Amino acid sequence: MSHDLVIRNGLIVDGSGNRAFLGDIAVDEELITQVGKVDSAGYREIDADGGVVTPGFIDLHTHLDAQIGWDPMLTPISWHGVTTALMGNCGVTFAPCKKADREFLAEMMENVEDIPREAILDGLPWDWETYGEYLDSIEKLRPAINVAGMVGHGATRFYVMGHRGIDENPTPNEIAEIAALAGASVRQGAVGFSTNRMPGHRLPDGRPIPGTFAEASEVEAICREVGAGNGLFQCVPHYTGEGDWVERDFRILGQGAKSGGTRILFSAVETNTFHKNDPHHVIEQLRAEGCRIYGVTVPRCGGFVSNLKTPILFPGWSALQEVDVNERLNAIQDVEFRTQLVDAAKNNPQAMGFASRCRWMGDGTRPIYTKAKDDTLASLADSMGEHPAETWLRLSLESGGKANFHQPFFNMDFTAVGELMERDWVVPGLGDAGAHVSMIMDSGWPSFYLSHWVRDTGQIQLEHAVHCMTQRAAEVLDLQDRGVLHVGKRADLNVINLDAVEERQPEVVTDFPHNKSRLIQRAQGYKNTVVNGQVILENDEFTGVRNGRILRSTD
Repeated sequence: MSHDLVIRNGLIVDGSGNRAFLGDIAVDEELITQVGKVDSAGYREIDADGGVVTPGFIDLHTHLDAQIGWDPMLTPISWHGVTTALMGNCGVTFAPCKKADREFLAEMMENVEDIPREAILDGLPWDWETYGEYLDSIEKLRPAINVAGMVGHGATRFYVMGHRGIDENPTPNEIAEIAALAGASVRQGAVGFSTNRMPGHRLPDGRPIPGTFAEASEVEAICREVGAGNGLFQCVPHYTGEGDWVERDFRILGQGAKSGGTRILFSAVETNTFHKNDPHHVIEQLRAEGCRIYGVTVPRCGGFVSNLKTPILFPGWSALQEVDVNERLNAIQDVEFRTQLVDAAKNNPQAMGFASRCRWMGDGTRPIYTKAKDDTLASLADSMGEHPAETWLRLSLESGGKANFHQPFFNMDFTAVGELMERDWVVPGLGDAGAHVSMIMDSGWPSFYLSHWVRDTGQIQLEHAVHCMTQRAAEVLDLQDRGVLHVGKRADLNVINLDAVEERQPEVVTDFPHNKSRLIQRAQGYKNTVVNGQVILENDEFTGVRNGRILRSTD
């Protein structure tokens, strides 16, 4: 008997957290059929050569809802071992949607997640009204990896209440209607419901998006309906607010979890405000009471990327902002223009603050995210006897326009991040793939997690790291058929050279509809990625195979 695929001589890290072992894996059609010693040949064989064999990684926080329309490979996460992505986070989705409301939902997504409105409207078929019809539509696009989606509070509230849903809370009858629509969307295939409670997520007119200030009665009603369909409830808490906003949000979520038996997923980040309010004790208490609450966090500092082609430039550099991104390198070669930019920065009172928040990401192929807090562009410039604007321009010229500077605004304390990731309710992720495309690139987090925390520092064991990215993440989604390399499970897996795995430097490409640009980040060290039994990536390059599935709650 021959198998469709056999992976031999691998260090199998099966996702369960158990100790790794050397062995083989056989795959037939979409399933793992043998683990251990495989004697039969495979129609295709991969020699792992001692490399690490893992389940495919699961990314629980993406905004690929729009990008899936024109990039079925779902880059950049598919370069980093991710085989399943969860879309529809933060309360912003494109369904349910009445025909007249398409522009509103597109503009809401653009304003919250920095995805160009024109690309959204023209890059998707918009041939749906219900959430189930939306899933049917994106299924036809044949994504390369598996995709699950949540229905958003913004779209659901607007569908029921129209523009009243922005500023007003619903009546009891409208709460029932919103909750029923959320429940219906889960029965149609959504794996959950997402909401936003952070006022900074706003519409183009400056108002917070629908559902931001939803009262406990609305949250509980939705949780009961979503929980009845075994759905997930995802939330962005008000963690940037002063006072007890964070704790109040978690108590509301806890009540919802108890009333509906609903799993809760929230964005967990380390910021000064979040750390000061320290909601962890509330989470631990709720978990002790039986609530299934999970947090997702980036396993490194997250934030803005500043380079010649992003909008994150020195305050006062309007002259450079006005230059086409593809012409900026030529522009700064002019001595007079550089002098104009340096003078503008020197005369802007915010310029030094900008420089003190920026960190040069190095001149190597691997970006440096681990610099000390005081290792900033400002300190680098001071050591060189330059103004920070001069240093920024010089490094940009010396690199041929490829220099990157990182301006992190959360998870900057690596000690605190390490402690956060050790909690048994935390899953690594939160890379926001598909969102903030012009200024943020955190989607390479799986490669950083493996390279920094596992290989370089040894602070996290390989088995534990893989478990968090696979089986624990699968538990959040209640995926019974993925997340571990066991017989009978779906054949989503990676073959990785742990000695080589890492992120590449972010870069700007122009591949969105209407000639729009975005940041991407490639990876190194992925010998193979297999999705549903088919090899989609080999030696860090795509094979052209697109074998993903739309994962529905009804599966």
